[in-house]
Amino acid sequence: MSNLAEGTRVIVTAGGSGIGRAIVDRFAAAGAFVHTCDVQQDMLDKVIHSHDRVSGTLADVGKPADVEKLVADAVELMGGVNVLVNNAGIGGPRGALEDISYEDWDRTINVNLNGMFYCIKNVAPHMKAQKSGCIVNISTASAKVALPMRSPYVASKVGVLGLTHTVAREYGPFGIRCNAILPGLIDNERGRSIVANQARELGISVEEREAAFMEFISLKCWIDPTEVGDLAVFLASHAGRHITGQNIGMDGNVEWEI
Repeated sequence: MSNLAEGTRVIVTAGGSGIGRAIVDRFAAAGAFVHTCDVQQDMLDKVIHSHDRVSGTLADVGKPADVEKLVADAVELMGGVNVLVNNAGIGGPRGALEDISYEDWDRTINVNLNGMFYCIKNVAPHMKAQKSGCIVNISTASAKVALPMRSPYVASKVGVLGLTHTVAREYGPFGIRCNAILPGLIDNERGRSIVANQARELGISVEEREAAFMEFISLKCWIDPTEVGDLAVFLASHAGRHITGQNIGMDGNVEWEI
C-alpha cells in the first residue's frame, strides 16, 4: 500500500504508452492527480479517458514552447506540482558513431536530455516557492555499461545522470529531491520487439537472443513496466523523503550488454 500523500500533483512526460503509461497508472492508483503529455493525440486521449484523475497536453518535450505550455496547463488544472517524472525519451539511431547523422544525434540529445532540462527549468520555480518537490528522471541500465552502436542514446542517458546529481545538490536546500531510475529489459511490446529485431538481424532465434540478454542480467529477468511505476511512486512518497541524488537500477542488475 502506498504512503503517497493523497492528492499529490504529478507531471509525467510521455505517459501515453510504455513505461510512461505504467507510471501514470501507478500514481493515479495511489491517489495522485496526474498531468501527462504525449506527441500522439490518440495515445494521450486513451490515458486521459482511463482515469478521472488524469489530464494531459499534446507536447514534444524537445520543444521549449511545448514544455512551457505543458507545465502551465498542469499548474492551472492541478493548482501546482509536487512531482515531476521525466520519462520521455527516444531510442535514437543504431549504427557506428561515424555513420550517425548530425540530425539524428541532435534529435536524440534534444529529446532525451534537453527535454529534461526544459521540464526541470519550468517546474523548479513552483517547487522552490513551496519549498518541496520530487523529480524522478528515467535513464537506462545501458548508462552503466555503455552499448556499442547506440552512442547518441547512451550519451544522452549518461547525461541524465549528471543532470540528476547536479539538480539534487542545487535544489536540495529548497527541499527538492532528484533521483534517476535505470530500467533494464522491459517486458512490453517495445522490449520484446527489440529482442525479436536483433534476433532477425543476427540470423538467430528469438529464444537465443533472449538467452544472450539474460546471460548478463544477474537475476535473469525481464522487468514489468509497473515495477518502474511503483518505484517512482515510492520515491515520491513519505518513505522516500530522504532519498536524493541516487541512480537506482530497476533492472535485475544488468552486468553487461552485447
